[in-house]
Amino acid sequence: MTKRTRKHADDLRAASKLVVTSVTRVNDAVEDVHRTIASGPRWLGKPLAIPARLLTFVAYRPTRLVMQVVGAGIDALLSQFAPYLGESVPGAQREAVVAALNGVVGDYLRDTENPLAIEMQFRRDGAPLALTAEELDARFPDAETKLLILVHGSSMNDLGWTRHGHDHGAALSREFGYAPIYLYYNSGLHISTNGREFATLLEQLVEAWPVPVDEVSILCHSMGGLVTRSACHIAEVQALSWRRKLRRFVCLGSPHHGSAMERGGSWLHAILGATEYSAPIGKLARLRGAGITDMRFGYVLDEHWEGRDRFALHADARANLTLPDGVQCYAIAGSTSSAMSGRVAGDGVVAIESALGKHARRDLTLPYPPSHQWVALGTSHLDLLSRPEVYAQLRSWFASAEDRGNE
Repeated sequence: MTKRTRKHADDLRAASKLVVTSVTRVNDAVEDVHRTIASGPRWLGKPLAIPARLLTFVAYRPTRLVMQVVGAGIDALLSQFAPYLGESVPGAQREAVVAALNGVVGDYLRDTENPLAIEMQFRRDGAPLALTAEELDARFPDAETKLLILVHGSSMNDLGWTRHGHDHGAALSREFGYAPIYLYYNSGLHISTNGREFATLLEQLVEAWPVPVDEVSILCHSMGGLVTRSACHIAEVQALSWRRKLRRFVCLGSPHHGSAMERGGSWLHAILGATEYSAPIGKLARLRGAGITDMRFGYVLDEHWEGRDRFALHADARANLTLPDGVQCYAIAGSTSSAMSGRVAGDGVVAIESALGKHARRDLTLPYPPSHQWVALGTSHLDLLSRPEVYAQLRSWFASAEDRGNE
């Protein structure tokens, strides 16, 4: 198997484009603050508004023009020298940086056609899978009839499933005879957008698989659980074949009811917008990706966010999307606390109640059976990917499900 190479010039061009845009946005914010202050107090009617506008235009317009010229110059220069800059297989560090960047501003990267924008794909050993019978037959000469799909979380990638030398997916596949397939996606897009594409891509994988697929199981971390719930909904609406083959759906630290971190971020954004002096700075917060703002309450359907200003403060607008019917669903929550007594903390990112699907509103509570819920004590959000206790619980659930299937 040969991993695909990437031209160094493409990375440099994409990075320069992003830097130019970032500097321009900051320049615009500083200009707005300067103009507001220089215009004089509002209670006097801003007597210096016109001179202030002229002053800031003269002061900041050159910076904007210079950045445009610099951006165009860099692009032209890289085009000339591209053949001499070479290419190489992307390393793990670059993959991690690109995944994090997509998590924060992935929708912006896609909308501006930046080469750093991630295109959804399935991977194996860090290399993309072409969903053709020929490619899959070559990559899986002894193809299993059972697929284990692994879906990473926000700002992460498929390589992140290997942590401290352990990979839940690889271990479960060895023990229970699965073919492990890893989803790689732009986590800065709306969760429902990724869910729709995931549903379609999984249908293509099942149709092109070298042997008939008997069973599909999905293991998710963090945002991956929400993307998968959305994909299951799309699969039901479109009557996709893989949905009938889905047997197990397991979530590790998935914020089914959102994350307090994003709710805190939305309040900070609102506070910055409360005064004319800080409002320009608040505009920079509007760069954060749609996937992040979806995590405020756990939006998994288009109708949860369509027609709304995703940066504005508003109440939870969700209609219920329950767990997929006829599927063994499991949830693991992490807790940095060492015991289930007193005040029990979440995993540092996701609260226990959110990870287990519990909600004050009964109609939003996800019906995980008590035996399908488990809290990993002394475990952070990322530790859910590597703790032996977590794998032991996963193994126990997969083994009991196998026993039921053989009855």
